[in-house]
Amino acid sequence: MQQSLPEIKSLGAELVSISPQLPDNSLSTAEKLALEFEVLSDVGNKAASDFGLVFKLSDTMQEIYRNFGIDLPTANGDQSFELPIPATYVVAQNGIVAFAFIAADYTTRLDPETIIAELRKL
Repeated sequence: MQQSLPEIKSLGAELVSISPQLPDNSLSTAEKLALEFEVLSDVGNKAASDFGLVFKLSDTMQEIYRNFGIDLPTANGDQSFELPIPATYVVAQNGIVAFAFIAADYTTRLDPETIIAELRKL
């Protein structure tokens, strides 16, 4: 996505990521990955819940996360083990969602070229 950022910006758009991590953890992730876009914090998955995009990890998945050293309670600041379903929205300047992509499989992400094509339509 970072490679497409200059073209996204040239179309007058901004890329923003929203994470359930606490603000300090979101900032650490952005710095560690040298992201060139804003990473906002959705503590408690409030915005994700409003969009109907929250699911709870099963006990089995919680154990797998722990075995991989992923400490969701510390990162997200709660014991919910809830995560957002990945989604991409293209929002027009008037605030209307012009395009939405939601995939329950967290490994499936929208191709940046599709985002750019949708931005060109605006």
